[in-house]
Amino acid sequence: MKIFTKRFNKTLSKLQESFLTENRENKKMLDTYIKFAEGSVSEEELEIANSQLQQILKNLGLGILIVLPFSPITLPYIFTKAKELNIDLIPNWYKSLSNEDDRLE
Repeated sequence: MKIFTKRFNKTLSKLQESFLTENRENKKMLDTYIKFAEGSVSEEELEIANSQLQQILKNLGLGILIVLPFSPITLPYIFTKAKELNIDLIPNWYKSLSNEDDRLE
């Protein structure tokens, strides 16, 4: 039970940190788009902001897929096809939670 609690607290801590990081990245993205509207942004900053927007869209897409009926059946199929087509559906914040050291053996 103690090992489970320790692992659970570690996972929650990582989840909190990833959400805080996402929040900072989203703020930077919005600031960059405001600068873009004013005409004072570099191409590199715009690429970073667009990358963050892609992460947000992945979050939305994943959330929509999860609430659809029959999602336990369709999600594995969708992820398999996406992997075959080299399409990345998993947001970066979730990937950072899924490190090899967190796997159960």
